[in-house]
Amino acid sequence: AKLYSNPARHELSMVFQFEHSLLDNEPGKEKWDLKPLDVSELKAVLSKWQTELGNEGWNSLFWNNHDLPRIVSRWGNDKEYRVRSAKAFAILLHMMKGTPYIYQGEELGLTNTLVSSIEELDDIESINMYHDRIARGFSVESIMESLNAKGRDNARRPIPWTAEANGGFTTGTPWLALNPNYKEINVEAELQNPDSVFHTYRKLIQLRKDHPIVVWGDYELLETNSNVFAYYRTLGEERWLTVVNLSDSEEEISVDARFNKVLVANTEDEITDLHAYKLSPWQAFVVELSGN
Repeated sequence: AKLYSNPARHELSMVFQFEHSLLDNEPGKEKWDLKPLDVSELKAVLSKWQTELGNEGWNSLFWNNHDLPRIVSRWGNDKEYRVRSAKAFAILLHMMKGTPYIYQGEELGLTNTLVSSIEELDDIESINMYHDRIARGFSVESIMESLNAKGRDNARRPIPWTAEANGGFTTGTPWLALNPNYKEINVEAELQNPDSVFHTYRKLIQLRKDHPIVVWGDYELLETNSNVFAYYRTLGEERWLTVVNLSDSEEEISVDARFNKVLVANTEDEITDLHAYKLSPWQAFVVELSGN
């Protein structure tokens, strides 16, 4: 990866690595054999690619693509904390070094679409998997659970533009039905809500444009408990801290530092003393640290 994307070699501009996207696969089994995400493993994998490429290569940053399920359903909480966990994953990724990619609908916090029958799916991989597992004696319930979790059609449904029929996408019949929640989660609603997932993505993009530390700063993982992902970015005398609670529970952090200001956050929670701070579920923020 270093060689391929090393600017001095004039070959590739960056690498796409999929190591983190395999973390909820049962080792030695198929992707349909579901395994809960271990946040410690996620920290290890993402941190490896942040540090080992160094300045000799360039990384891509992504959660979603046309083959992967929606991140807020896959590793977040798409019910009670949909908005908060969607923002948390955005903040976690977009403050890292590399080129960020936003897959259509990710900026809206779109969720997976739950289906109850194989007839509701179009993806050939999903259809083949269904018939293969039926022949091997798997229950329909277990198969549909896997397809709802990781089926590729989750990422391939039309974008909901408005709360109108078919999400305002077409007056005809779309190739796949929209997620039934399109009346609540759509582009129009996101644009009108200043506290939406969409506007958090806008803030993150602007931070990257305005602050070289986001592009070029060194990365350092902070030692925390298992559910908290925290890291420093440092460029010259400037230092930022990103903190993300990837769980439904309250978590505590202890950082021997003071901060000047909050740069972006996904809650209205007051951020006070970092030496002993209690994070609410799925809370995430970025702060600029003081020099002393």
